[in-house]
Amino acid sequence: QVQLVESGGGLVQAGGSLRLSCAASGRTVSRGAMGWFRQPPGKDREIVAGIMLSGGSTWYADSVKGRFIISRDNDKNTVALQMNSLKPEDTDVYFCAEGLYGSDPQNYPYWGQGTQVTVSS
Repeated sequence: QVQLVESGGGLVQAGGSLRLSCAASGRTVSRGAMGWFRQPPGKDREIVAGIMLSGGSTWYADSVKGRFIISRDNDKNTVALQMNSLKPEDTDVYFCAEGLYGSDPQNYPYWGQGTQVTVSS
């Protein structure tokens, strides 16, 4: 059973940066994908960024392209999300997930508990 634990959330002013980290345990091989998701109020959970564990291909939501960077360290079983030029609309709970591929949350059976990111204006 894969377990995911996020860290690094907090309060930051608009224009600032935060780095989220997700530690995975219980996985025996590095395959599939990991992603960061968020769920704005009243909306479905949406992809923020994803990365293939083998090969390192990445994908991003249009709203964060050029500002956020996802990376992985397969030796440490961690995935990070570097968030720069943060905006108040980035405020949300961010979830780490592990699964197959892509942007659909249904492709990800394993989820962390979430970490709060708050961006003040």
